[in-house]
Amino acid sequence: MPSADRIVAEARGWIGTPYRHQASLKGVGCDCLGLVRGVWRGLFGPEPETAPPYSASWAESAPGGADPMAEAARRHLVAVPRPEAGYEPEAGDILLFAFRSHLPAKHCAIASGAGTMVHAHDGAAVTEVTLTRWWRRHLAHVFRFPGA
Repeated sequence: MPSADRIVAEARGWIGTPYRHQASLKGVGCDCLGLVRGVWRGLFGPEPETAPPYSASWAESAPGGADPMAEAARRHLVAVPRPEAGYEPEAGDILLFAFRSHLPAKHCAIASGAGTMVHAHDGAAVTEVTLTRWWRRHLAHVFRFPGA
């Protein structure tokens, strides 16, 4: 059973990894999903399923209103009910963001502490940042690793 401290330590171990779309190799390259996949491997071993190819565009709709990232998270992670106002993620929570209310989640991060998260984003490296009001506004789903 991974503790919040262990999850956060594993995520922080990826800090500095360059952004590479669809990659998931610590120190070499990853995207936001690759970070979560890599933390999974560090905690549990092999991934439970292979991620399908996906585009880098955050502004695309999924067919039939699907939310593929959230659907995959529901298959392998534990959903956390998220109150609309004043929700404060716990360290180790997996955060999924949708950049428009009518679009699927297209970004993810791992909460690392009081108001901070570790994430990878295009044009940068994995970093730990403040979970600002902007990020909170776009928070669409919250999950936890099994047993956390």
